[in-house]
Amino acid sequence: MPQHTCFLLVEDFTHIAFGCAIDPLRIANLVSGKDLYTWSLASMDGTRATCSNGSVTLVDHAVSNLPDCDQLFVLSGINMRDHITPALLNALRRAKRHGMQIGALCSGAWVLAEGGLLDGMQAAIHWDYHDSFMEEFPGVNLVRNVFVADEKHMTASGGTATADLMLHLIERDHGADLAIAVADQMVYNAVRESTAEQKVSLQSRSGMRNPHLVKAITRMQETIEAPLSGGEIAEEIGISTRQLERLFGRYLNTSPKKYFMDLRLERARHLLVQTDNAVIDVALACGFESAGHFSRVYRATFGVTPTNQRRTLG
Repeated sequence: MPQHTCFLLVEDFTHIAFGCAIDPLRIANLVSGKDLYTWSLASMDGTRATCSNGSVTLVDHAVSNLPDCDQLFVLSGINMRDHITPALLNALRRAKRHGMQIGALCSGAWVLAEGGLLDGMQAAIHWDYHDSFMEEFPGVNLVRNVFVADEKHMTASGGTATADLMLHLIERDHGADLAIAVADQMVYNAVRESTAEQKVSLQSRSGMRNPHLVKAITRMQETIEAPLSGGEIAEEIGISTRQLERLFGRYLNTSPKKYFMDLRLERARHLLVQTDNAVIDVALACGFESAGHFSRVYRATFGVTPTNQRRTLG
């Protein structure tokens, strides 16, 4: 009997994740010569859903009347917070009570977390939402993996990571040979395991090969809430402060202090736009001891106050 998957499309859903979710199932049927998978689509109104690129997709079910299925995947994209309603969360909780396996794609993990479905679990979400997600849902163990498949609720970080998850499920259900054949049909020769990280490594992205510099930046990323001094970072990685200054100047044309401040401010901008946290809470989460100091530094860098940033980018 075919395995049936329902994709619940939240307004502004991501089209690339949508295609990467359905096409591996279609190709699995084609390659195997069997109806291994069927699927249907749902939305809030049961008529249509609009994705972030403006195209409209007709659907089969309303969220108030979801079908019996083997798997239900919530697929959302940008502005997902604007589309989370009590009706949507209640539908997911009903599905959970009925024993339905529920997963999430792209920013869909935010929807599940909002409904309390991910508490105490590992989850993956698109990297652009990591900072705000961690602030909003501290009870969820957010990981940087492309997908998480070994929890009760599976999650994929979006884009082609959705294809990675689907190929993983095809291999789980019908063996590695079929999964490889599907990937070949997709001309997809870089299938990733769940433990792969979403973003290209710092070394690959910048061509950087200096291990001390990579370690220093990694420590900065890990200590944004309680920033270390340049001397402390240098001591941790086993070089002098002077050497650290030279490395940042040579490879990045900046100082360690400025680079670290830029990291903190970029995280602050994510939190301001993606959460409703008070400005002082954003300041503290990014290592600033007062809202006043944070506001002055933020305005000097971005030309706008933290409060006004929400109005211009929110």
